[in-house]
Amino acid sequence: MHRLPDAGSSLRRPESFSRRWHIDLPLLLLLILLAGVGLVVLYSASGEESHYVKRQAVFMALAFVGMFIAAQIPLEFYRRWSPWFYLGGCCLLVAVLFFGVGAKGAQRWLQIGGFRFQPSEALKLAVPIAVAAYLHKRSLPPSFMTVVGALVIIAIPAALIVRQPDLGTSILIAASGIFALYLSGLSWKMIGSAVVMALMAAWPMWIWGLRDYQKQRILTLFNPDADRLGAGWNIFQSKAAIGSGGWDGKGYMQGTQSQLDFLPESHTDFIIAVLAEEWGMRGALFLLALYLLIIARGIYISFMAQHVFGRLLAGSITLTFFVYVFVNIGMVTGLLPVVGVPLPLVSHGGTSVITLMAGFGILMAISTERRRVLF
Repeated sequence: MHRLPDAGSSLRRPESFSRRWHIDLPLLLLLILLAGVGLVVLYSASGEESHYVKRQAVFMALAFVGMFIAAQIPLEFYRRWSPWFYLGGCCLLVAVLFFGVGAKGAQRWLQIGGFRFQPSEALKLAVPIAVAAYLHKRSLPPSFMTVVGALVIIAIPAALIVRQPDLGTSILIAASGIFALYLSGLSWKMIGSAVVMALMAAWPMWIWGLRDYQKQRILTLFNPDADRLGAGWNIFQSKAAIGSGGWDGKGYMQGTQSQLDFLPESHTDFIIAVLAEEWGMRGALFLLALYLLIIARGIYISFMAQHVFGRLLAGSITLTFFVYVFVNIGMVTGLLPVVGVPLPLVSHGGTSVITLMAGFGILMAISTERRRVLF
C-alpha cells in the first residue's frame, strides 16, 4: 500500500527561488527588460561606440548584484543604521567641498586612487531612509515640530549639494525626503502653508539663490527660440529629433539628429530623443509603459508593507523614481528647464545606476518582509 503524506509534511513545501532569496519577480523582470532596452538604445545614441555599452553593461551587472544584496538585508537593519548612513553621506558631501574633483565647472566627485564616485548619489537613499526612520518613531500624522525636524534632515544635504553646484540632484534628494514626509499624513493646512511659503521665496531665490546659467535655463524654457544657436540649442534639437521620428521612427541607428551629432548629450540626458527619433512614438510609448509598470509595482509594494517605516520608504523610493522619469522627459520635451537629470536605467552612467538598483533592492526587501515573518 502507498503511504499517504501527513498533514505536517504538506505544509512544509520547498520555498521558491523568489521567496528564498527575497526577490520580487514582477519587479525583477521589468527591470531586466528596461535595462536591456537601455543598452540597445545606448549603442545607437553613443554613435555605435561599443566601449560605452560595455562599460554600461558592467555597471548594470554590478547594479543587479547590489540590488540582490540589498534585498537580503532586513528592514530593521536599514532603520537602525539610518543615522549612520545619513551622517556618513553628509560627511562625504562636506569632503567634496574641500577635496572634490571638478569637471565642466562643477565639483561633485571624490577620487580615491583611480576610482571616482559621486557622493550625492548615496544621499538619494540615505535621506529617505533617514526621514522614514525618523517618522517611524513618532506619532502620525506628524506634529508641527516633527515636520520641522524632518525638513532639517532634508535641508542639510540638499544645501550641500546646491553648493557643488548640482541643482538637479539637490531637487531629487529633497523630493525623496519630502515624499516620505507627505506619505506620513501631512494635513492640507501644512501643505497649503508650504506652497505659500515656496511662492513667497521664489523671488528672493531668483535674485540671490540662482546662478546666471540657472536663470538662463529657466528663461530658455519660456522662450527657447530667443537663442536657438546658444541656450536654446539643446531643446530645439531634441524637439526636432522627437518630432521627426513620427509614429514608426526612422529605424534603428538611422536617426539623423543623433547620428550626425546635432543632438547634444545624446547618450546621457537626451537619450529619449534618440529613441523617439529612431523607434518613433511606438517605441517611446513602450518605454513609458515599462516605467509605469515599475512605478505601479512600487506603489503596490508600498500599500502592502507591514510597517510604517517600510510603507514610507517604499512610497518615497517609488515616487522619486517617478520624478526621475518625469523631470528627464519634461526637460527633453521643453516642458521643464534643463537640470541634468538622466533617464533611469537608459542614460549612460555608473553611480546613478547602482544607486537606483540598490533602491529597488530595498523595495524587494520591503515586498518580502511579510514572508520573512511568516516563513
